[in-house]
Amino acid sequence: MVKVKNADDIRQMIKEHPNELRRVFSIAAHIDHGKTTTSDYLLRKAGLMSDADAGKKVMMDSDQEEQERGITIFTSVVLLDYEYTDENGETKRYLMEINDTPGHISFTGEVSRALRGSDGVILLVDALEGVMTQTETNIRLSIGEMCKPVLYINKVDRLISELRLKPDQVFSRIDAIITEVNKLIEANAPKELAKKWRVKFTDDSVAIGSAKDGWAFNMSTLKRLKIKPQDIFEKYNQNDKEWLRKNLPLEEPLLEMVIKHLPNPEDGQKVKIPNIWSGDLESPQGKALLNADPNGPLMGMITKIFIEPKSKRPTLIGRVYSGTLRKSDTLYLVGKKDKTNIKRLGVMEITDILDVDEIPAGNLFAIFGFICPAGETFINAKDIGKIHPFEEISYVAEPVVSRTIKPKDPQDIAKLGEVVSKWIMADPTAAFRHDEESKTYVLSGIDPLQIEILVTRIREQVDIEVSDPIIVYRERPTTRGPDVFAKSPNGHNRFEVHVEPLDEKTIELIKSGKVNMDQDRKERAATLHEEAGWDAREARRIWAIADTNILVDNTKGVQRLENIQQYIIQVFHDFASGATLAKEPLMGAKFTITDAVVHVDPAHTGFSEIFQMSLAGFHTTFILSNPQLLEPILQIDIKVPNEFIGNITALLTQHRGMILDMTTEGENTKLKGKVPTAETIHLADEIRSESSGKAFFGYQFLGFEPVPTNLEQEVIASIRERKGLPAEIPTANNWDRFMYKRT
Repeated sequence: MVKVKNADDIRQMIKEHPNELRRVFSIAAHIDHGKTTTSDYLLRKAGLMSDADAGKKVMMDSDQEEQERGITIFTSVVLLDYEYTDENGETKRYLMEINDTPGHISFTGEVSRALRGSDGVILLVDALEGVMTQTETNIRLSIGEMCKPVLYINKVDRLISELRLKPDQVFSRIDAIITEVNKLIEANAPKELAKKWRVKFTDDSVAIGSAKDGWAFNMSTLKRLKIKPQDIFEKYNQNDKEWLRKNLPLEEPLLEMVIKHLPNPEDGQKVKIPNIWSGDLESPQGKALLNADPNGPLMGMITKIFIEPKSKRPTLIGRVYSGTLRKSDTLYLVGKKDKTNIKRLGVMEITDILDVDEIPAGNLFAIFGFICPAGETFINAKDIGKIHPFEEISYVAEPVVSRTIKPKDPQDIAKLGEVVSKWIMADPTAAFRHDEESKTYVLSGIDPLQIEILVTRIREQVDIEVSDPIIVYRERPTTRGPDVFAKSPNGHNRFEVHVEPLDEKTIELIKSGKVNMDQDRKERAATLHEEAGWDAREARRIWAIADTNILVDNTKGVQRLENIQQYIIQVFHDFASGATLAKEPLMGAKFTITDAVVHVDPAHTGFSEIFQMSLAGFHTTFILSNPQLLEPILQIDIKVPNEFIGNITALLTQHRGMILDMTTEGENTKLKGKVPTAETIHLADEIRSESSGKAFFGYQFLGFEPVPTNLEQEVIASIRERKGLPAEIPTANNWDRFMYKRT
């Protein structure tokens, strides 16, 4: 049984409890599969909730908007102290740090960040819906972050009470879910872990139950109580749910799974660190990271920013991977290249901080006193030297929907910038930029719901006007553009540049964070040479990376080029944020400068001269590279009663959707397809209407695909009109006056 410990006791455990008796894990599931309700029972187990409230209060959804919408939006972190008695009668005390994560596609960034700080994950699947889109995404994210999985199959009560399935039918459905989860684990895990990380009912890495009714069991439960799964059906026939809740308490098998199968911090970091840190594992820092050594050099990561709903003050949450974090420490933020001090240090209990003066490796932490973007690496300021930061957190979606926001009072434009910046630091899957001319901010996110949540948060601090949702497209070259020789307006400076499609491997390296501008130049070049086949010399001469676009200096012997380098880089970043077809973001482009002439007198090389020259060069070579407009595409998974499948397939076709796979499962059909994001603004309501509300569905970001040829000109025209651009797409002639004519 559990004993609730006082704050001083917990502080002591954080600082001194053995690593083998600690667990840091996340709970992840598709939306509405029941993970936050499940979390209630873990809180009850720790004495933080009454028996009557468990499964009803959803304490982890502490935010008012979460409660109103009935969904989890933000990851909640809680620290729990358990006493567990094993089958040998030995009682041990475990310290658990748990992340309850959102299940909606809009908030997958929260899942990614939680998994970075975790060693394992409870994957939760609805027995009725089975493996859905976000389940697949969560498995991919978990394996990608080297978090070992266990499986809890929830809502079995629905199979018994609603569908009236016989025991053998229920067992078959459960077996099918386990098989499908294991296929996904094996498909995503490294070869050496694929079989080890398979989940099995026979070894207690799978539990089955109902969070709604408060019961669950695993194989050990059945053996201990000497009962059979069929006995559960009998209790439902007798409407004796109280017996189930009392004798098969939900939290027991979940806790048992975590203790038996999820790694402690030291074992977890031995698997995780080689995947998230590219430094020398044989160095003192590397060894400290692998062993979660509290006496090693301090190194950790900010994985989440919790913004307190009322005060709007940010609390930074993360993990210490080596060394010990002390309140007295001065930290060096590697990405920001800045030092900062800690005002308050502790651990999170949902929305509260339990103050702790020092936190050793292997623990989550909470810091108050400064703000930086989620994903930031930190060390002790006294250890500044050659630093290998942790790899960037990988996200599965990109900002593809935007809304413009502006303050009703023009005097609030600076305040609006500060507020928006804070929320983007908290959720880097969103993005924003300031439009100087219109005095607006363009806020971009994964889908309309994410933007809606951000707008609500921003509006609490600044009175704003907001546009309707807008789909964010991409522009890319499809062939190598010609070398164009552009000149400055005064004719004293020239540069030659061409664009070409960037290879997919390099794009992948940029997205994964393995190639970035914070790297040492030689290290970055080595990665590109070895993994993407770049010429070693060219790879060392990268000037800038903007999203998935690269600018390279491939000139030879050009004098004074460094005098205008930063101007060209600035123009490159501007062009990457809005290219030629419709001023939409550029993707997958490589610009190479091959020659230049720079005037000796700085008076003739000012920004306005270089700006016009560079912009003309970028636009001209790009418009001559057969550019395409790309639109964001979502995968959609729908489970619907067979009687409605005709309605649903017709609906998808109307929305330019394509059906990729369709399987019949008894009375339901599971459909997998893809649909343009632009067609999904009101699609959810239409799906509910066409299925009488009986369809389960979810989205997953797939990527970008070319807008159909017959629609491209129409879409470009509508975007240009919305942005107040000239109706006609520019041609190379628009910049002819900036072209240098060789004689």
